[in-house]
Amino acid sequence: MAAYEPVIGLECHVQLQTRSKAFSAANASFGGSPNDYTDPYTLALPGTLPVLNTRAVEFAIRMALATGSTLRKTSRFARKHYFYPDLPKGYQISQYDEPLAEHGEVSFFSGGSLRKVRLIRIHMEEDAGKSMHVAGAHGPVSLVDLNRAGVPLIEVVSAPDLRSAEEAAEYLKALRQLVRYLGICDGNMEEGSLRCDANVSVRPVGATTLGTRTELKNINSFRNVQRAIEYEIERQIDLVERGGQVVQETRLWDADRGSSHAMRSKEEAHDYRYFPEPDLPPLALDAAWIERVHGELPELPLARRARFMEKLGLTEYDAALLTAEKDVADYYEAVVAAGADAKRAANWVGSELLRELNRDGRTLSACPIAPAALAELTRLVDQGTISGKIAKDVFGKMWATGQGAQAIVEAEGLVQVTDEAAIEAVVRKVVEANPQQVEKYRKGNEKLLGFFVGQVMRETAGKASPELVNQLLRRILSPKEGSS
Repeated sequence: MAAYEPVIGLECHVQLQTRSKAFSAANASFGGSPNDYTDPYTLALPGTLPVLNTRAVEFAIRMALATGSTLRKTSRFARKHYFYPDLPKGYQISQYDEPLAEHGEVSFFSGGSLRKVRLIRIHMEEDAGKSMHVAGAHGPVSLVDLNRAGVPLIEVVSAPDLRSAEEAAEYLKALRQLVRYLGICDGNMEEGSLRCDANVSVRPVGATTLGTRTELKNINSFRNVQRAIEYEIERQIDLVERGGQVVQETRLWDADRGSSHAMRSKEEAHDYRYFPEPDLPPLALDAAWIERVHGELPELPLARRARFMEKLGLTEYDAALLTAEKDVADYYEAVVAAGADAKRAANWVGSELLRELNRDGRTLSACPIAPAALAELTRLVDQGTISGKIAKDVFGKMWATGQGAQAIVEAEGLVQVTDEAAIEAVVRKVVEANPQQVEKYRKGNEKLLGFFVGQVMRETAGKASPELVNQLLRRILSPKEGSS
């Protein structure tokens, strides 16, 4: 069997988080009862005209600048014609031959290496509504919800630079992370605010020409992006190996069955009968507008990750974990700014805090522990006031009550015992109570040290300084001490 190479490009629809729709003042929120968020323009009533949403344009510019794309100073909207029940006008306002931006790139890590995928274009358009097919009293019924119709989108079209399903999933994760950092989209694939179509073809390894591609639609999660592309690669290779020919078509992914099926032959641009939108003037971007939007851009994920490693001394793993979401990175930096050691703060935020947030299904906006409060907790450990073990108990109480660390420690008498004489008395008591374990330890079973540490900590209710406990145990359990 010949070796084949997959060639993959993604077309991602990013729903922009504006209050109103792309060309009207109708509500652009997700949800609501069917057809609540409509107006005369959304319903395509005669005499209504589009008015471009300036905020949507600014969000599109953000994405273009963040990906290093070349912005057109003048771009144009066009009418893209197709007749679906969820598109009342019978056409979609999009951009065709003069898109907002071109030739950017999205960078991400895959398999430990930095990958850069070229972007062909970023263009603006409006979303369609949603068709739902349900069982009725007299047979199948199709219903239309126009709440989503007219919601502003940008379409981010990549070059066919991806070479595996796993790489495609990582690219999509990076794109979602980027739009969330930019504050232009919540990236919720289940709600459809980030949607992906995958163009997939295969060719013999070493070939330079592209094979016939198919387009996969209806992909609503990172896992399904990977599954759908893997299925399509195997399907095409099997077809070619059996002497068949791949047909250019659009296929729907069925996540429940783990397979795809043909939906329609793939349309070309001429099928849509594009022509310039006569009711909208060209979109002109002046330098001052672009500069203002550029000045509002946040530090981007990869740059922040690199800074956390270089300036704060974090490991690659911790830096990636803490920069995965902007609000987590912001919280972490606030903890450090409040006086916490950078590495210790990374451990607390990356483990204890994220675990509790995930367990409770909370976002950081509902976190009961403020960054300054977590910084206070880490300082109590650094100063030796409480042990690491007690600190975790205190963290749990902070989470449950919203109280500060110092207040909890003082109220419950949790200050760490550092009196060497007091700890030594407990250590000797534990050693004397366990002669068999002492003998085994002195004969070389050093793993028993953990047993003795545990016994001492239990006797002191966890308040003894772990460092002193270990130091005293090693001295008292040493063969020399035993023979004296």
